Amino acid sequence: MNASVNAGPIPRPRKKRGLATAIGIAIVLLGAMALDTKVVKIGSEADLRDDGFSAERFGAEQFPIVRTSVEERAVEVSQLAAAIAEDKTAAGERYGEPAGIGPVIPLSFSGVVGEGKGGIYTVDVEGVPEDLTIRVQTGPAINGADLRDATGTIQFGQFTNQIEYQNAAAAINDEMKQQVLSDIDTGDLTGKTISVTGVFKLINPHNWLVTPVRLNVQ
Repeated sequence: MNASVNAGPIPRPRKKRGLATAIGIAIVLLGAMALDTKVVKIGSEADLRDDGFSAERFGAEQFPIVRTSVEERAVEVSQLAAAIAEDKTAAGERYGEPAGIGPVIPLSFSGVVGEGKGGIYTVDVEGVPEDLTIRVQTGPAINGADLRDATGTIQFGQFTNQIEYQNAAAAINDEMKQQVLSDIDTGDLTGKTISVTGVFKLINPHNWLVTPVRLNVQ
């Protein structure tokens, strides 16, 4: 007696067909993405990173504004020294911008450069009291936020956090170095006559540390 087994229809290989379909769809999607993608050169006008805060860009934009403001409001040094000697608080309110523990005041002066240390030089300036020491910082490190605070228009509330606020100050300092100090041999200023327009924070009325916005060597 012979027995026959009916195994039924053989299943079709669906996996390979499904894989091929998926690959085809992926190729079509990649092609569409490529057509819709624009190549943007870093630093170009189309650079989409402009959506976020860039300290470097902020410094480049703001330093010319700060410099113009300081130059327009700069007080001649002997006039300023006399006003501070008479009434420190009144002088700060009249000539400066509030900035924490002391106002930031714009000034201008000329003098002979003395000894320097760490890029900070004393300057012998005529017409000021003998007990007044005027120093100017020339880098390589430019410290402080005096340039950022000089106009009174840059406020903490404009930034996301304290880090951005500090980075903004550093970026303005860096831009000043590039535009004002990069062509000056700041390591060899002793004995030379310089003219300076800049700012300082009035804390000690007998010791001013000036950050320049313009410095010329005569």
